[in-house]
This record gives sequence, structure tokens and C-alpha cells, in this order.
Amino acid sequence: MIPVAEFKQFTEQQPALKVLKPWWDVLAEYLTVAMLMIGVFGCTLQVTQDKIICLPNHEPQENLSEAPCQQLLPRRIPEQMGALQEVKGLKNNLDLQQYSFINQLCYETALHWYAKYFPYLVVIHTLIFMVCTSFWFKFPGTSSKIEHFISILGKCFDSPWTTRALSEVSGENQKGPAATGRASATIVATAGAAPGKAGEGEKEKVLAEPEKVVTEPPVVTLLDKKEGEQAKALFEKVKKFRVHVEEGDILYTMYIRQTVLKVCKFLAILVYNLVYVEKISFLVACRVETSEVTGYASFCCNHTKAHLFSKLAFCYISFVCIYGLTCIYTLYWLFHRPLKEYSFRSVREETGMGDIPDVKNDFAFMLHLIDQYDSLYSKRFAVFLSEVSESRLKQLNLNHEWTPEKLRQKLQRNTAGRLELALCMLPGLPDTIFELSEVESLRLEAICDITFPPGLSQLVHLQELSLLHSPTRLPFSLQVFLRDHLKVMRVKCEELREVPLWVFGLRGLEELHLEGLFPQELARAATLESLRELKQLKVLSLRSNAGKVPASVTDVAGHLQRLSLHNDGARLVALNSLKKLAALRELELVACGLERIPHAVFSLGALQELDLKDNHLRSIEEILSFQHCRKLVTLRLWHNQIAYVPEHVRKLRSLEQLYLSYNKLETLPSQLGLCSGLRLLDVSHNGLHSLPPEVGLLQNLQHLALSYNALEALPDELFFCRKLRTLLLGDNQLSQLSPHVGALRALSRLELKGNRLEALPEELGNCGGLKKAGLLVEDTLYQGLPAEVRDKMEEE
Repeated sequence: MIPVAEFKQFTEQQPALKVLKPWWDVLAEYLTVAMLMIGVFGCTLQVTQDKIICLPNHEPQENLSEAPCQQLLPRRIPEQMGALQEVKGLKNNLDLQQYSFINQLCYETALHWYAKYFPYLVVIHTLIFMVCTSFWFKFPGTSSKIEHFISILGKCFDSPWTTRALSEVSGENQKGPAATGRASATIVATAGAAPGKAGEGEKEKVLAEPEKVVTEPPVVTLLDKKEGEQAKALFEKVKKFRVHVEEGDILYTMYIRQTVLKVCKFLAILVYNLVYVEKISFLVACRVETSEVTGYASFCCNHTKAHLFSKLAFCYISFVCIYGLTCIYTLYWLFHRPLKEYSFRSVREETGMGDIPDVKNDFAFMLHLIDQYDSLYSKRFAVFLSEVSESRLKQLNLNHEWTPEKLRQKLQRNTAGRLELALCMLPGLPDTIFELSEVESLRLEAICDITFPPGLSQLVHLQELSLLHSPTRLPFSLQVFLRDHLKVMRVKCEELREVPLWVFGLRGLEELHLEGLFPQELARAATLESLRELKQLKVLSLRSNAGKVPASVTDVAGHLQRLSLHNDGARLVALNSLKKLAALRELELVACGLERIPHAVFSLGALQELDLKDNHLRSIEEILSFQHCRKLVTLRLWHNQIAYVPEHVRKLRSLEQLYLSYNKLETLPSQLGLCSGLRLLDVSHNGLHSLPPEVGLLQNLQHLALSYNALEALPDELFFCRKLRTLLLGDNQLSQLSPHVGALRALSRLELKGNRLEALPEELGNCGGLKKAGLLVEDTLYQGLPAEVRDKMEEE
């Protein structure tokens, strides 16, 4: 016996692969099992029982040619029936070995090959069918993709996130019917109010049912952190798998080829079986030249299994026909519509996830096969193709990670004194932010694709918003909210054209800070969106590479008080539009490539502060024209290449602060002492060798910075500046400090490090406001002071 279990390896497959078997493949699999059983049964009979039994033919040779064995025996048997009692049988004088010899010889020569090898052919053909059916599951080029797909499909189907996403969608879809039910209930209640108490009872019953629809929330499973991370990993796997599988169509091609091969095999089997099935005969005439051995040359043989084989053959042909019809239907299914494209249109309509993309090639083909098994698989799998679903998952993970308590720990006061929440490099915006109604400033940096939800309106104290490399979309309904609440707006992006348009519609905005570059072809024109809507704007800061002052700046000329242009070294050429900014009080032109002070500045009658930091100024002869700016109190000319200060600096009598640090000054003009209103003078980081005595005329001077120069001595007149509070003399070449320093009673900060001092004057003890913390000097010099002086400085 040949056990069927021996053939198990040909049909054994992973149970998970059943999802890729449509009904016709399942039917074909059962048919092949039935055909295999027929073949195995026939082979077993063929091996275990006698194949053929032969008897010598006693008919004359001339009659034998005319009447074969099949025709003689039916005629002879009735004639001999009467003599059976007397004649026991014909004696053939053959022994057992001769019969065995004749049986084997006639089996090999007289029996038709089809009758001889029928069961073996059935087994071979069935095994070929099995191989053709499962070949794409075993072939290396396709099996890896199939196994990967099945693995991902199972995880997506069982993922708690799939259930949650579909439940949320179903909950949203119930809102429409709920509202309809509520409206219809009201109509029924109104119509039933007339009949009295019975009608009232019915009305209450009708009204009760819609209330259940409205109040019952959808059953949504809660995801823990681990499940959320697993779902996030699934999204990444699906993305990579989709890119990999959509590149080719080897699965589709392999399935077509194996189906065509099965059809061709079916036709061949059907044709030759129908032709040769009649060759399975019960009686077989055998003529062999064995007269010298047995005494007979003609034999009549009985094929013992012919009757059973003929029945098995007809069963086998029937199964083959059914199998062939399934293969033909498979070909029809493969070609009657495009299987290399798969549309999720029905899933999009059902779930509301309109961004689920259609797929193609092998990915589409496998999904078509999945639909033949259970369309629910593709529906749940589609959840992981949706960017909306992925964003919801990210949002859920964010909300789990950033709880309101954790966010409150990040609240700090910014430089403006507002309570600020700063978030950086997050995958999204946590919804829990909007539970912190006390937030006054929101700073978002390097957060991609932000879409503010309606919950933004809960931040009733929000006054400042910073978007740094964080593209943002704002629904129209929230624009009104920001328009009424926002006072300060900061936007930083790669290019200024990426600034959201809604920013320029915030009418209540008082400060606008923009940072980004103009494209090279637009830098010269420096076109900026209109600022006409910003009726309350007082401060405008623009950091870019503009070739001129944007024309739209004049839209706010009537109320703009502070303008800052930081050009990162790009040369700012056209500045004439500055003349229109009549209300401007503060102007910063930083790193604008300026070589001279712009003449347009001298037309700003309300100007109080001017900052020309980090330009290429070499000469400031135009400083005389600042006398037209009668309100100018602060002038910053630091970080330039200025070699001297002109004498007519004396005209700037109202100037209170003058910054000339980080230049190339070697001397200061004596006329500087005529700037009687000067309270702060910073000439640090230059090459000064001495100070003019006239510096003692600056009686209002409170802050003097002389650090990082080459001063060897200080004029005694300097110590006539009795209001001096800060004196910075570090990193010079001073060899001694005048005892007159004791006259500076208001001095609270004195820097002396980096000089050549050998001792400090004990008169420092007369500086009542100077404490140890405010004296920056080497420890050895400090310890050289008298003990009473040190004690006085160390007093609280």
C-alpha cells in the first residue's frame, strides 16, 4: 500500500496563505486531492493484485484470425454449459510457472499502454496540477513578497489601531443619522400631541430612541504606548512594502502563467483520455511465439482490473473536466478586468478617509485576491495606507506622551514677560496644548504640517505666536480668533513666500517678525505681501536678502514705530522709501552691506534710535546731518570699519547713547566731550592708545566701556564724571589706576582684568556703591587691598 500521507508534502502550505486562495483555487485543491486518491488507489491495486490472467486458445489458427478472443468466448461458453457436469475443463498441460510466464509476457506485449499505466498517469498529472497551483507560493521571487504581505496583512487586521480608526469613523458617520433621527422624532412628537395622554406616551417613546443614538459613543479601544508604537511601525512597513511591490508585476505574471499551463495540461489530458479510455478492455487477445515453450501461440487474457479502471477513468475524466472549467473561469477572471489596478473608492466612501491611495501592479493583484477571500481584510488594511489615519495615530501618541501636566512643566516667562510654551521638533501638535488656557505665548519650532484645530480658541490669553520652520494651516473660523487676540507674530521659514497668507490679515497685530530669503530672481524686487490690513502694527522686523526696502512697508507708514532690516550681508541699495516712515522711532539696518550712512535716515524727524550694526562703514562724515533728527538719543555704529570720528560729532548734543565698539578707532576727538547729554559711551574692541581729557566734560556719563584697547593711562579728568556707574577697563595695558577713582561715589561695576596693574589704590574704598561682586580683577590684586577696604566691599 502507498499511504496518501506520502504526498502530503505536495499539498502542505502555511495556513496563513489561505487568504490568497479564491474559491476556484480551493475547489481545484479538493479536486486534485480526489484525483490523487484515484491514482493512489489504482496504483495500490496495480501493485498488490494480479494484473492479467491468460489461458491458451484451443481454436484453430484459421478461426483465430477471423474470430478474436473477445468474440469466441461468449459463443463457446453457452455450448459448453451442458457438458460442465461431465467435462471438468480443458486440459492445457501447463504448469504454474508457464502460466506466470505467459501472464507477464502478455501483460507487456498485448495490453494497451493506457490500460497498463493509467493509475500512474493519474498520479503524475495530479502532482503536476498541485505543483502548478502552489508554484508561486514556493518560487523565491514571489514567495518572499507573499510571505511579507501576509505577515503585514495579519498584523494590520489584528492591530487595535485599525479597530479604533474604523470606530472613530463610524462614530462620525453616526452624527448625520442621529441628527436626522432627532428631527424626525420631533415631527412625530408634534403630530402625536393632539390625541391626548396616549399620544403623549407615544411621543415620549419615540423621542427616547433618538436620544440613545446621540448619546451612545462609538466603542473605541484605548491604545497604550506599546500598541501605539507598534501601529506606528506598521505604517512604516506598509509604506516600504508598497514602494517595493508596486515596482513590478511578477506575482501577476506568475499566476497567469501557471493558470495557462493548467489549462493546457487540462486540454491535453482530456483529449488523450477520451481517445484511449476505451482501450481499457476486460478480455485481451494475446498472440506470442511461445509454442516451443508452452505448446501454444495464442492466448485469451483477462485484465482483472479493467472493469474497475474503466470506472475510475470516467470519474477521473469528470474531475478533470470540472478542474478545467475552474481554470478557464480563472483565465476569464484574470482578463475580463484590469487586476493590476486596485481602487479603494468604496472604502473611502465608507470610512471617510478620502486620502487612501489607489495601488497598482502586484500590490493591486494581491488585494484583488484578498477580496475573493474576505473584503474586510482590504478595508482594514486600507487604514494603514491613509495619511489621515497615520496623522491620527501620531496625534494620539503625542497626546499620550505630552500630557497637560508635562506641558505645564515647560512653561516659562519669555523676555517680554509672557508665559511661554516652547515646543521643538515634534512630529505634530499635541491636542493637550489647548487645555493650558493660561498660555500667553506659543513657540513652535521644526514641527511639520501643523493644522490648528478648533481647540485653539481655548487659549483665551494667547498674545504671541512663533512659527519657526513650522508650516501651518489655519481654518478660516480661527482667523477671527487670532485677529482679535494676537499681538505678536514671529515666522521663520526657508523662503518668505512660504509665510502663510493669513498672517497678513491679523488686524490686531502690533509686532510682526519675518525671517526667510527671497528667491534669487526676486531678491532685487523684494516683493512682500501687502500690509494694509495690519492697522495696529507698530513693530516690523524682516530678516532676508532683500535688495531694497519692500514697497509694502509704506502701507504701515502712518503707525509703524520700529523697523528692523537684517540682510545677512546682502547689499541693501534702494532706501528712499524710508522717507515715508514719518512716525518711525527705531530703525535697525543690520548687515545690509552699507558703506555710508543712508541719507534717507536724516529725513526721519521722529527717529530716536538708529542701529547700523555689522555693515561696511568706513567714514561717518554724514554724522553732522543727524542734527536734523532732533529726537535721536541712541546711535549704534558698532561692528563696522570706522577709523575715526569726525569733529562735528559735537552737534549731537541730545545724543544719550553712542556705540562705537568693534571698529578701528585709534583716537577719539576732543569735541566728543561737547556731547553733554551722553550717558553711555561704548568704544571697546578698538585700538585706542589714549583718551582726550575733554572726556571729563561728560557729566551725565553713567556707562563707559573701554575694554580691549591699548590704553596705557587714563586722564585724571575722567574721574570728574561723578555719575559714572560702570567703568570697563579690562584687557588694556594700564600699569596703574589713579587714586582719583575714589571720587566716583556712584561706581558699582569696575572691570580691570587683563592689565599690567601691580596694586589697587586704597581709595577704592571711597566708592560706596562698589562691592566685591562688581569688582572684576585678579585675586592677587584684590587681596592686596587693605583689610578694611575688603571688608567694606564684602558687606551686604
